[in-house]
Amino acid sequence: MQLNRQLRGHLFAGFTILIWGTTFISTKVLLRAFSPAEILLIRFALGYLALWAFNPRVLRLHERKHELWCAVAGLCGITIYYSFENIALQYSTASNIGVIVSVAPLFTAIFAAFFLKGEQLKPNFFAGFAAAIVGVFLMNYTGGGVHINPKGDMLALLAAVSWGVYSILVRRLSEAGYPPALLTRRFFLWGLVFMSPYVIRSGFAPSLAELTQPVNLLNLAHLSFLAGAVGFVSWNTAVSYLGAVKSSVYIYATPVVTIITAALVLGERLTPVGAVGVLLVILGVVLSDGHYPRLHRRKEQHDVG
Repeated sequence: MQLNRQLRGHLFAGFTILIWGTTFISTKVLLRAFSPAEILLIRFALGYLALWAFNPRVLRLHERKHELWCAVAGLCGITIYYSFENIALQYSTASNIGVIVSVAPLFTAIFAAFFLKGEQLKPNFFAGFAAAIVGVFLMNYTGGGVHINPKGDMLALLAAVSWGVYSILVRRLSEAGYPPALLTRRFFLWGLVFMSPYVIRSGFAPSLAELTQPVNLLNLAHLSFLAGAVGFVSWNTAVSYLGAVKSSVYIYATPVVTIITAALVLGERLTPVGAVGVLLVILGVVLSDGHYPRLHRRKEQHDVG
């Protein structure tokens, strides 16, 4: 039973990353017609409506503090993470942001060590983290050197921290027995509430002509329904099965999916250095998970003999 839960958790996490890794393509297309704030609000508003249509049940929380947790999860995992990431791109390079945001699993692991039972830091996690971060750096490295952009890089770091907080809260609320779909819908609601001042200040005036363009409708549907509603429910389900730390290591693989998708869809070239980075990220995910069935079976057979 435990093995089945672990397997299902890995499948949900892997499925989610396959979806989220392609959102870069959709966002890149939509930025030609809409501002980051407009994309953010439309994406999560439509996702919220989709979750209501999928499951109209009312989420009844057991304790008052759980509403506070939901609010903080919506603030950190929806509003801060996505708005800070978008704003950071205006001040820093995509390469810097890609590497910095990928440290989110480290913050998740640190927070888990303090706030979650049974999710302690282990040496294999740090080995995997090192391999994955080097891999992400190689995938994003353009040969132009490393350029520090304090404002943008700090915003990206705060986005990574906020995702760590979100992951811990998802785990705590999952342990309370709430259905992932209903939790996700509540997170989206609070995220929409907290992002409203940012969206209003940025100016929300999407062009109706652009909204009705088939290519924009298709990409908005991808971000809202598949990557938004389905993706977040799938991710939160993975966290409930695997825990905050194990599920978070899949974040390393997001740029792998992005770079491969960009090569296939946009025709962007995957360099040899980038290919090495992909392999290192995969190695990092395997090391961080820390489960090597073949080695374990051999050890058990040796002990029995």
